Amino acid sequence: MSKTDQILLIAGEKSGEEHALSFVPELMKQHPHAHFFGVGGDELSAKGMELLYHLKDFSSWGFTEVIGKIPFYFNALKKIEAEVEKRNAKIAILIDFQDFNMRLAKKLSKKGVKVLYYVAPQAWAWKAWRAKVLEECTHTLFTIIPFEEKWFKDRGVKRVSGISHPLWYHYHQRISDQKLDQTAKPFEKFKESVNLLLLPGSRNFEVSGLLSEYFEAIDILKNDYNLKISMVRSSNVNEKIYEPWLDKVDKIFENEELAHALEEADFAFAASGTVTLTCAIFQVPSVVAYKSSLLNVFIYYTFINYDGPISLANIVHEKVIFPELTHNLATGYNLANSLKQWLTSRDNYETIKTELKKTIHLIDRSGSDIPGQMGEVIKECYGQ
Repeated sequence: MSKTDQILLIAGEKSGEEHALSFVPELMKQHPHAHFFGVGGDELSAKGMELLYHLKDFSSWGFTEVIGKIPFYFNALKKIEAEVEKRNAKIAILIDFQDFNMRLAKKLSKKGVKVLYYVAPQAWAWKAWRAKVLEECTHTLFTIIPFEEKWFKDRGVKRVSGISHPLWYHYHQRISDQKLDQTAKPFEKFKESVNLLLLPGSRNFEVSGLLSEYFEAIDILKNDYNLKISMVRSSNVNEKIYEPWLDKVDKIFENEELAHALEEADFAFAASGTVTLTCAIFQVPSVVAYKSSLLNVFIYYTFINYDGPISLANIVHEKVIFPELTHNLATGYNLANSLKQWLTSRDNYETIKTELKKTIHLIDRSGSDIPGQMGEVIKECYGQ
């Protein structure tokens, strides 16, 4: 291939960048003359990707925040579309970020760009009609949740590839059932001490809304248990949000230390998101909490016809293994009571630990070769 062969990559959120890092480095090795450009963060930039937009400026959360950034997103669509034309890019790898990437996929497919969509939109939760759009405008749809491949194929999407979840690539070599069994604290030891990990999220509104509830729960639990508190701090969050709570935390971990933090944890309070699946992989029983604005809550319950689980761990297991406390239910009192179900009952504790052992196997499609599949499309478009 010539050194001018361009590939668009859109990772509009931190989780999208983490997903990209599970295959992009290998793809770059296989195709050293390809040049990646688009939306990403510091880690993709360090790998050699050219950023048109940084994900810190690009990402948003909730309906109200998205509405405020609509002009920005429309301008970004125009700029990215123009860059694709100028560079004669023939391939686009779009990762998650559903609303923006679906619009972009439609535009690019009309121009003959082959769209590789990685992390399928959650059309099974809402907007099922997206399956038809994906069939029309994507070359290949990559799904990472076990049931999704069949769901999309049943609705007419022919080119679907079910692959291992990116977290499997990140962690499967680090963990084993035997290792986790050896390091897990016996139930009777919780009378002596409990290591509780706080995972308040990676967005300012999440952290500011959840930390006060986490520490209210901690105050309740401290009446009966000797707690050792640790917390994972996100570099995406304003440091001032953490300041009122730092003297109440025994140990601070940074983003990249999440696996180590989970290896030390007995239980966790976690914001809803990808991190809940990471907790499940490391077999850490977790209480999931989510808060949003009143307007976001109103829109969700008024216009979205979905009553299934919202946390990724529960979605993967296709049942509620982690308690989910949303909006007005996400209180310190409810967090403490939810955690007590495992602290006060050996049967409950052993049951959840048995369920969590299944997680790494549920997300394993290790026979799939993502760089290889994407590489074939690169060869098809650019030759060698």
